[in-house]
Amino acid sequence: MSRGHAIELRHLRCFLAVADEGSVTRAAPVLHLTQPAVSRTLAALETGLGVRLVDRSTHHLALTPEGRAFREKAAAAVAAFEEALAA
Repeated sequence: MSRGHAIELRHLRCFLAVADEGSVTRAAPVLHLTQPAVSRTLAALETGLGVRLVDRSTHHLALTPEGRAFREKAAAAVAAFEEALAA
């Protein structure tokens, strides 16, 4: 992660919603955000990590290999956080 770019839980939740929905546009209402807000949050996450997580060059959004690997870790982190809150 680059210095000065804090990764927050909202970044992880945004990325997971985009990955699950297969689209920034479809993830926006799930997150109760606008499409531009989701795009900015995803871009901030990628900047913070210093890696591209999604391939935007196609008509269909696809996770990069790094995005697929990060998805598993992000899902585990969010699940652990939610479990800690429930304890």
